[in-house]
Amino acid sequence: MRVGDTAYPLLVLALTGSSTAAGAFGALQMTATLLLGVHGGAVADRLDRRKVLIAADAARLLASASVPAAMALHRLTLAHLLVVAVVVGATIAYSGPLRMLALRSVVAPEQLPQALAQDEARMSGAALAGPPLAGFLFGLGRSVPFLGAALASLLALTAAVAVRFPGRPERAAEQQPGGALAGFRLIAASPLLRPALGVLLMINLAGAALVLPVMVLLKDHGTTSGGIGLALAGEALGALAGTLLVSRLHRLAGPGVLLLVTAWAAVPVTLAPLLPGGAATVFAALFVAGVGIPALRVMLDLLVFQQVPDELRGRVIAATMTLLTAGMPAGTLGSGLLLDHLSPAAVLTAIAALLAAALLPSTVGRTLRRAAWPTAQTSADRL
Repeated sequence: MRVGDTAYPLLVLALTGSSTAAGAFGALQMTATLLLGVHGGAVADRLDRRKVLIAADAARLLASASVPAAMALHRLTLAHLLVVAVVVGATIAYSGPLRMLALRSVVAPEQLPQALAQDEARMSGAALAGPPLAGFLFGLGRSVPFLGAALASLLALTAAVAVRFPGRPERAAEQQPGGALAGFRLIAASPLLRPALGVLLMINLAGAALVLPVMVLLKDHGTTSGGIGLALAGEALGALAGTLLVSRLHRLAGPGVLLLVTAWAAVPVTLAPLLPGGAATVFAALFVAGVGIPALRVMLDLLVFQQVPDELRGRVIAATMTLLTAGMPAGTLGSGLLLDHLSPAAVLTAIAALLAAALLPSTVGRTLRRAAWPTAQTSADRL
């Protein structure tokens, strides 16, 4: 899927010559995921999870395969690609929570942290290799990366069919109050989850807002497109290295302290591009920021997803993913608007100031600083 994230906009740009149209693909995909995320969580708690996952993967396979097929018939259009964007985004909304639930249902509880760290390594490796691989495959032929995306979708569908995991929660979702929004209500009612997810939301927002002004700043300083890409790869490489440190970081600090330290470290990282060194400085700063990300993702699982009843878990996962994902388009749009009126240096300073101001209430408060890792007996009513 990481190959497709880069290859689809490249194809739209080659087909239309419009950067606006290329950006519309990602925007439509993310919008579909956000709009359907809540329903995806409700479906995960109400219907047979394995069957829904198979259906979502099958839909993504058909959408992915339709692109090289249309190219072979010389029938590919922008409208076709935008429909594919919506379908892919929709399948992510339904399959995302289900894949997380499947992993947690087939792994023994005592092995779950290690399994989650390994999954983080897989995702970080894909994030690192995806963009350059997409560019390389696109250079071999416009249809090549999409044949690869269709093959990846076929493998995902095969795994969903082959792997057996519990299809339904122990108690049906219809027996639970709250409906589709129960996940949001649980988060809102928790004195721990509210500030924790608020901090994670701000990290995502600042990270998304950082990319555009850094690209403009490096370009103004004469950095090539390849150099900019390598500089931005620092975060993915840091996250890959950070997967080896998850257990150690969890032993060093409680979840709230770990979250706050990682979030505050993002403040100087946001200002690092203003220092001498250009692309090398940006790469180093993003590498340092990326090291803590896997530990935070595993922390989120242990602190939230494992502490709610199974019949609510799909909705809580979907609510959490929706909240965290929402910060990314907001950050990108906000930084773009600011760049129309301010210099990249001023925008980076504003992002750092906004992040610091947003972190102050949670830092001064005691809830996160006193948070402890949950034990096996911890349940949702303690959150």
